[in-house]
Amino acid sequence: MNDCGLCEQQLEHGHLCPGCTRATLERLNRMPRLWEALAAFLAPGSSASTPTGRTRAAEAPLPVREHVLNLRAAGGIAGVLEDWRRAMQEDRGWGPPAIPAALDTRVAVAARGLAMNMDWVVAEWPMAGEMAAEVRTLEQDVLTIVDPEDPDDRRRRVGTRIGSCVAAVDGGVCGAVLRAYPGDALLACRWCGTEYGPEQYLMLKALQPADAA
Repeated sequence: MNDCGLCEQQLEHGHLCPGCTRATLERLNRMPRLWEALAAFLAPGSSASTPTGRTRAAEAPLPVREHVLNLRAAGGIAGVLEDWRRAMQEDRGWGPPAIPAALDTRVAVAARGLAMNMDWVVAEWPMAGEMAAEVRTLEQDVLTIVDPEDPDDRRRRVGTRIGSCVAAVDGGVCGAVLRAYPGDALLACRWCGTEYGPEQYLMLKALQPADAA
C-alpha cells in the first residue's frame, strides 16, 4: 500500500490517485495558456525622460511586477517544468531533453513531455507526488495573479473582491483571491475551501499583504 503523493489517500499501487492524476494533467495542459496570460500583468511603463529646461527628468525604473517577470522568465514556469522533465527522463534512463530557444515553446514542450509520461510517473516514479505538488503550487502562483474564471462562472459572478486567502496550504499560504458573494453567510476560498466567518474578518484583514489595496 502507498499513499497518494498529493492528497495522501491510500492506494493499492502507484504514487498518485486517479483524481490527483487527472488534476495534474489538467494543470500541465493549462501551463502554456497561463504563461501567456501573465504577459498582461507585467504592467510595463515608459522609461523615456522628459526635457525640463536645461536638465532632463530622472528616469524612473520600469514598473514591472517582479513576481510576474520571474514566473515568465527562464527560471520560472519554464525552468520548473524543465527540471521535472529532466529528472523524469534521467530516472527512466533517457538522455536529457532538448531545450527550445523560445520561452513559450519551452513551457509547452516541457509540460507536454511530462503529460505524455504520466502513466509511468503515476505507476513507477516515487517523485510523482513532489512533482504534482510543485505543479499545483506553480499554477496557484499564476492564478493568484491572473484570477481566471470559467466563462459561465464569470457571467454568474457578482461578488466583490475582498483580498487574499491566508490559509496554510502545503507549508505555505494559499494566496488565492477571495470574493464576497451576496447571500453567502461565510466568506469561502474557492481554491482551497477555507471558510471565514464574521468573527475572523479582522484577522483576515490584518494578515493581508502589505501592498494589498
